[in-house]
Amino acid sequence: MSNPGIPETETRIETNEPAETSESAVSNETSESNESFDAILSEYEHSHQHRTGEAGGRMEGTVVAVTAEWVFVDIGFKAEGVLPAAVFASAGEMVAPGDKLLVTVKGRNDEGYLELSRMRVEQPKDWSALERAFAEKAVIAGTVTGVVKGGLSVDVGVRAFMPASRSGVRDAAEMEKLVGQEVRCRITKLDAADEDVVVDRRGVLEEEERSTKERRFSEVREGDIVSGTVRSLADYGAFVDIGGVDGLLHVSDIAWTRVKSPADVLSVGQQVEAKVLKVDGAARRISLGMKQLQQHPWDAAAGKYVAGERVRGTVTRAADFGAFVELEPGVEGMVHVSEMSWAKKVRKASDMLKVGDVVEVMILGVNQEERRMSLGLKQALGDPWADIAAKFPVGSAVEGTVASFTKFGAFVQVAEGVEGMIHVSEISAEKRVERPQDVLRAGQVVKAKVLDVDREKRQMRLSMKQLVPTGLDEYIAEHKLGDVVTGRLMEIADGHATVELGEGIIASGRVSVPAAPSEQSVSVGQVDLSSLSSMLAAKWKSGPAASEAKSEPVRVGQIRSFKITLLDRGAKRIEVRLV
Repeated sequence: MSNPGIPETETRIETNEPAETSESAVSNETSESNESFDAILSEYEHSHQHRTGEAGGRMEGTVVAVTAEWVFVDIGFKAEGVLPAAVFASAGEMVAPGDKLLVTVKGRNDEGYLELSRMRVEQPKDWSALERAFAEKAVIAGTVTGVVKGGLSVDVGVRAFMPASRSGVRDAAEMEKLVGQEVRCRITKLDAADEDVVVDRRGVLEEEERSTKERRFSEVREGDIVSGTVRSLADYGAFVDIGGVDGLLHVSDIAWTRVKSPADVLSVGQQVEAKVLKVDGAARRISLGMKQLQQHPWDAAAGKYVAGERVRGTVTRAADFGAFVELEPGVEGMVHVSEMSWAKKVRKASDMLKVGDVVEVMILGVNQEERRMSLGLKQALGDPWADIAAKFPVGSAVEGTVASFTKFGAFVQVAEGVEGMIHVSEISAEKRVERPQDVLRAGQVVKAKVLDVDREKRQMRLSMKQLVPTGLDEYIAEHKLGDVVTGRLMEIADGHATVELGEGIIASGRVSVPAAPSEQSVSVGQVDLSSLSSMLAAKWKSGPAASEAKSEPVRVGQIRSFKITLLDRGAKRIEVRLV
């Protein structure tokens, strides 16, 4: 098979050779072929100049395939030519099968493909061309021939020096990779006498980069879907090269799930696809988003979450006003501080929840359009006021801890999320209390009686003094209905009487009063009752003689016998009937 790149006339001569040829003849022929390759190639390029109409061996080729490393070009030879894909990436160019390219042949690689060059500038042929390029500050072509002290040696028709700082690369390793490469540069110093030529590649690269960015900015439109390479990572996002210009992929636009750090999901050199969210021509900024190319999780969650439902989730972040709980990737709800505890007032979310906590919450509301969900932590624990009446009935005794004070009383926590209020007037029966702090302290455990419960208003009234036993409580405990007791008539009005059964023990009842009381009865009614104390004390227990009591008319101050008809311990009430 003929060697690609060798003119067909030469091939015909080879194929006309006798079938049997000595090894020495084949060896000589191969040697001569290798030695004359440059001449044959030059002859071929010269014969094909009519295709392009340009000097310098430039010819037009057609891209036939593109891989990550190479661009394969058909230039009419029996073998295809190859160009490094990096050449196009660095220039911010996109290339696809069918595209036409102007190239020159540099040689053949180990795989048998022709190595091509896309240099758009020519190498000066003589000193006058160098002087002209220097004067015009024109970009010229050169070939890096080696690494020397302080920089690189470059063949631009004559030997030129390129300082390391103007090479456009960062370290010695990258400089070594330039050896043998064709580069574009500009002459910055030209001394004909000393044949001293200094060239600059960095400035040319920077100009090309600016030009590429300008062109790319003019091409990119909001809404475009672009492919790029992650160039660098930061805490707030990633910079993605989308063909000669960088776009910022903010951390919040990487995924619908919350991403703590871009490095958790991206790596430098990774190929990504993103949507152009915004192009700011003035600031030369392009904003990108990856999650915008995916379905929003809320769209799939439509109808899945209903108010009143209990769900589990993970706390993703906590703010002063509340905590965000992720129920599934991309679907979050917020628990406001007011919905965290029945028992105490939560000032900031971090007092109750920490990032990473797995919690059970209740859905309070869902706004599908705004993609918001309100959650309740305390509701998932149950409302402690739901069965308050059964748990703490009126009249029952409770025990709790003093939680806080107000001017008019103290609040006592009797259960998780349930507080009752003791008014200052219900703290002590022995003395008048001006301030609750005078007799109580925060954290003190006290016992009290339930006076009233309002479930709707979540209020409970308590009393400490009514739980302390009194003489009336003891009297009621010692007697039963039907007992006959002795008492002193204190007041009589319209058949109703107030009867003192003992010190501080008052009962009520009905009595029959004479229609026209005698003068003696009236005078006795006006007597100083305190003078009867000794007599009453003596007769309370023994009582008057039955004949004496029945013979006298009913009057105030009289000591008589009564039958107990009502004993109400809760209302502390006693009713009697005269016997």
